[in-house]
Amino acid sequence: MRMSRMFLFGWMLCAFCAAALSQAQTDAGIPHLQRQGNATQLVVDGKPFLVTSGELSNNAASSLDQLEPVWPKLAASNLNTVLVAISWAQTEPEEGKFNFTELDGVIAKARENHLRLVVLWFGCWKNGTSSYPPVWVKKDYARFPRIQINEGKTVSVVGPVETLSTFGEATADADAKAFAALMHHIKEVDGAEHTVLMMQVENEVGVLRDSRDRSPAANRAYAGQVPAELMSYLEAHKDNLIPEFREVWAANGYKKSGTWEQVFGPGKPASLELPVQTSISYLGLIRHDAEWLKLTWPSDEFFMAWNYARFLEKVIKAGKAEYNIPMFVNTWLQSRDEAWPGTYPSGGPLPEVHDIWRAGAPDMEILAPDIHIDYFDDVCERYLRGGNPLFIPETSTNAPNALMAVGKYNTIGFSPFGVDSVRPIPPELATTYGILNQLAPMILAHQGTDGITAVRMRKGDAPKKVNIGDYTLTLTYTGRNLFLPVQAKGGVETSPRLGSQDSANLPPVEAVTLIIATDRDEFYFAGGGVRVDFASNFPGPQNVGLAEVEQGKFVDGKWVITRRIAGDDDGQGDLLTINPEKIERVQLYRFP
Repeated sequence: MRMSRMFLFGWMLCAFCAAALSQAQTDAGIPHLQRQGNATQLVVDGKPFLVTSGELSNNAASSLDQLEPVWPKLAASNLNTVLVAISWAQTEPEEGKFNFTELDGVIAKARENHLRLVVLWFGCWKNGTSSYPPVWVKKDYARFPRIQINEGKTVSVVGPVETLSTFGEATADADAKAFAALMHHIKEVDGAEHTVLMMQVENEVGVLRDSRDRSPAANRAYAGQVPAELMSYLEAHKDNLIPEFREVWAANGYKKSGTWEQVFGPGKPASLELPVQTSISYLGLIRHDAEWLKLTWPSDEFFMAWNYARFLEKVIKAGKAEYNIPMFVNTWLQSRDEAWPGTYPSGGPLPEVHDIWRAGAPDMEILAPDIHIDYFDDVCERYLRGGNPLFIPETSTNAPNALMAVGKYNTIGFSPFGVDSVRPIPPELATTYGILNQLAPMILAHQGTDGITAVRMRKGDAPKKVNIGDYTLTLTYTGRNLFLPVQAKGGVETSPRLGSQDSANLPPVEAVTLIIATDRDEFYFAGGGVRVDFASNFPGPQNVGLAEVEQGKFVDGKWVITRRIAGDDDGQGDLLTINPEKIERVQLYRFP
């Protein structure tokens, strides 16, 4: 009997240790973020992961049958990840009764097609409105209050409108409970396999058609004191605040307490109307007529940013208590003719209010831009301020922008919208994704260092100099498109050289080149449309020659040469022109 008890105890101890080891291994592989140099990377199963993705249309996951033929197409387009929306309505059709059928189906099909997922939680808000909560929420105006607005008309208040207010405690509780149930289920079905990489919480939150919520509860809060938690955060980070935000606070005397208008300036006058076509910008986001213009009621915007951040923080904390993977909130950006509060969702995580969002939602890892406007590079730069990681969950199918986001801005991932039907992945982006997937280990090894960059050039640009590694590279625009088809003469394919008549007749297009310095004298290039000249930045012989130029691909992580470049193809060793749709390896040497 004693031996049996000892055996039983030993077996239980071994089982416990095995379970603990399995849990530790599972926990170690859970998707998370980590810093490398000045970059933030997504780590999955213990390795950095570059997200080459696309977002499905809003209601795609409501029909698994309609999605069936889409999955192979996504995989064939070189995506490694798909962004898919799961709504509160489909998750909790009856209060307290949860249904994860569609989510389970999406996870299964993603695994079958060797794809990862980022799940978008369409809870209280989507595009500044509330069309995705369950019917039982929509019908109960008393328990789940709506915002009220003033559109500048002669009547004082128009409302309520069909948008849930942040000033509903029961609303926050219900959303948080549903999101927690979702995260609990994801951990149960995916905690070991890590198909789901990240979560987007809500979608493009903010108040439309007015600068803020004007319901009675909101008006009382707006007339009250700025919360002490926010003021303490601003005091503690005063020297590192976003410049345009700090300017507003400074203009009002850096007050340490007071109402929103006392601390940040006047709100929007009730009678003010702006002409629809007015082209202006708010707090310096959009450049117009070479000037940066500002509006005069930032207190409304700041007030709503704080209240959306606090609401989402409650939802996020509930979700992370169940399964702690990276979470982000996305942004409907201002555009040239929709740049003042009310024409975009006021209070969302725009660049000028990032400090408020960091103070109000500290558990939110990423403030992400949906880039459907010009000024792609400007937006990326603004979303990197304050150490914010860059992830682009919605944008166009612009292949050069993907290269810029990865090479220049250290993005975690790039994701065009509507890849199932609205804007399917075009061949040029599929090719770029294929190249980025091959280069991903090299890219991720160099992100956050001075060994990687990307350069954008357009017709008429002067040559650009880039210091990378131990060399200065001079890039000259050649007028060749990143994905321009090779021209043919008499059925024979030719490759036009810089300065040739063929090259001169090519259309003026944008060129983006990704550059990685892997050793003192070794570089990898992807992209096209530029000529590259090298100058040495270290002692010794200063003339630089092309020792080896190779086109190739990575197969199972190993470089495989597909073509060697020399003679006529590189100007007898004097001319390096980056070829479209290729990866090129260049080995340099120096001589007196």
